[in-house]
Amino acid sequence: MRFYDKVGLLRPSGHTEAGYRLYTDADLFRLQQILALKFLGFSLEEIQQCLRVGPATLQEALTLQKAMMYEKRAQLDTIIQAIDETQALLQTNGHDWEPIIHVIRVMQMEQTNDWRKKYFTDEQLQQMEHLSKQSYTEEDRKKIAEWGKNWSEADQERANQQWGALIGELKRLVAAGADSTGPEAQALAGQWLDLVGQFTRGDPSVTAGLKKMTAANMRGETPYPPFFGKEEGNFLDTMLKTHEQQHG
Repeated sequence: MRFYDKVGLLRPSGHTEAGYRLYTDADLFRLQQILALKFLGFSLEEIQQCLRVGPATLQEALTLQKAMMYEKRAQLDTIIQAIDETQALLQTNGHDWEPIIHVIRVMQMEQTNDWRKKYFTDEQLQQMEHLSKQSYTEEDRKKIAEWGKNWSEADQERANQQWGALIGELKRLVAAGADSTGPEAQALAGQWLDLVGQFTRGDPSVTAGLKKMTAANMRGETPYPPFFGKEEGNFLDTMLKTHEQQHG
């Protein structure tokens, strides 16, 4: 519990005169929530977001987490199948590596199939491709393709979960009438920019392209609905600009 206090997840309700932490039944219930989410594979940052934004976003996060676990299980099944086939080939001809390498390559191809077709129609994928060409230069598109060579469905589910938590917090702040320049909003701004940086890798041109894609989403031009409304968008703009001014 001392560790969770240190990272800001579980503050004691009080302290004794000797300095010992005091916890209430509500604190112990929160600890149970933290341990449950940790067992389900959430990071400390994700646990903090889930506890902050409440059950609605937690339900979405759990759905994504379950989908990611199914994807991992499918990947493990594929690897086990590759091992079985490789062992069979080794028993037949342990000196010929060519068919063994072929089996492994086939399995890798199966793992990296275009899983996006599970979620989007061909028409929607074409629309996304068109928007990508409008938003990014050809050089940027090549960079992104290279960066995403090993990007799996599990990676996408993880990203969806992270963005879902941040967007949920954004909506909460706006609904609560929070100050976009205040400490809560600026903490969110730092997390938001960190996540953007994971995708853009700090590349200014790719960052500019991502902003165009986000603007297209806000205008309803993407095959998926807008992530948030105009009010949240305005709050986000001010929040991020303030953070950039304060941190250079």
